[in-house]
Amino acid sequence: MTPHIEAQVGAYHDTVLMPGDPLRAKWIAENFLEDAVLVNSVRNCLGYSGTYKGKHVSVQASGMGQASLGIYAYELFSTYNVKKIIRVGSCGGIAPQLTVGDVVVAMSAATDNAMSDKLAPGFKLSPCCDYDLLSHYVKQDIEAYVGQMVSNDYFYQPDHEWYIPLQKLGILAVDMETHVLYSLAAYCNRKALSVNTVSDHLTTGEQMTSEERETGLGHMVENILEGL
Repeated sequence: MTPHIEAQVGAYHDTVLMPGDPLRAKWIAENFLEDAVLVNSVRNCLGYSGTYKGKHVSVQASGMGQASLGIYAYELFSTYNVKKIIRVGSCGGIAPQLTVGDVVVAMSAATDNAMSDKLAPGFKLSPCCDYDLLSHYVKQDIEAYVGQMVSNDYFYQPDHEWYIPLQKLGILAVDMETHVLYSLAAYCNRKALSVNTVSDHLTTGEQMTSEERETGLGHMVENILEGL
């Protein structure tokens, strides 16, 4: 047990899918996993373990933002000996070629967060995903954009054009979690991948409906599970 997870050691499988929303974790467990068992409900940050077509898989919600995901990812890696965490999330589109509903897979993630200052003083890390997890996902011939993302700590930015310099650098999208996930995977010598549906676009103002979010999530989760 940890301060945030009540499960006994061994309750989580080697591979964990990590959405932010606890209800999304519940939805994934109910719709994709066989024999799903609730293993964590502390602070309603729900976690489940089960199987998908005979493969052992767990799901654990992370909450929103890098600070919250950092807690759950670190405890899963360090206390529960989880080997792989795959973020199942949403992101805001930055690149002009993206539209809502597209899938973005982060090869690496920069940040305005101070996390890298703690892990590697004097350096600004842009940690990468695990190559094997990435290759297993993309070899399914799935339509997805693969490239660099950024993770920031501000959902509401005072400067409404803050993303324009990043757009010029070819950054695909922004979320609030991927950088810390990849940083902790590197720190703990584990594997991680971040797969995200574009839920809105910063330039066009396009936004997905709640129904479109659920449908898009379903396809994305299925593709991730098939690639394990």
